[in-house]
Amino acid sequence: MLTNVISRYTGYFPVIFRKAREFIEILFGISLREVDPDDSYVFVNTLDLTSEGSLSDEQGMPQNRLLILILSIIFIKGTYASEEVIWDVLSGIGVRAGREHFAFGEPRELLTKVWVQERYLEYREVPNSSPPRYEFLWGLRAHSEVIKRKVVEFLAMLNNTVPITFPSSYKDALKDVEERAQAIIDTTDDSTATESASSSVVSPSFSSE
Repeated sequence: MLTNVISRYTGYFPVIFRKAREFIEILFGISLREVDPDDSYVFVNTLDLTSEGSLSDEQGMPQNRLLILILSIIFIKGTYASEEVIWDVLSGIGVRAGREHFAFGEPRELLTKVWVQERYLEYREVPNSSPPRYEFLWGLRAHSEVIKRKVVEFLAMLNNTVPITFPSSYKDALKDVEERAQAIIDTTDDSTATESASSSVVSPSFSSE
């Protein structure tokens, strides 16, 4: 790599390499991991943040990763994030409103129309704002398909830290895990009760004479 790709900029190799790893991680969901001290690396699939890999397959991995990044920004900000904050973060990875992107197409249309229609994002005007300002929230499908605990882990990974660094978000994520677990338990209990009731109706009764 040093010889064939960036021979003129070997002094900047650590910075170039780090930025390249970040872009690959965010855009394609794969991480470059060192496997030995001789600078050998392998690509590793990173976190799947959905409950059952349920984000739309139609849009492909790069768009899914961008959506996860946006949901993560909203999550760490609380319940919503201003449009200015979203675009400020995205500009850092070369994604800008009104500028065609090789992997995402026109980003503004993707964020404010496509994902809103698919109910992954909610895009609303800030009340009483003049001139009008807008903010993004998690949509209904994001709430049902994305596991918040994994969002926190994803953020921790990007920041090279640990989830407890985001205490309020991590607490919210743990609550989400508990609610999902309770829902599974309730569903299981209902199924068991239904099966038991059906069995008692269908099974013949025998009496000894």
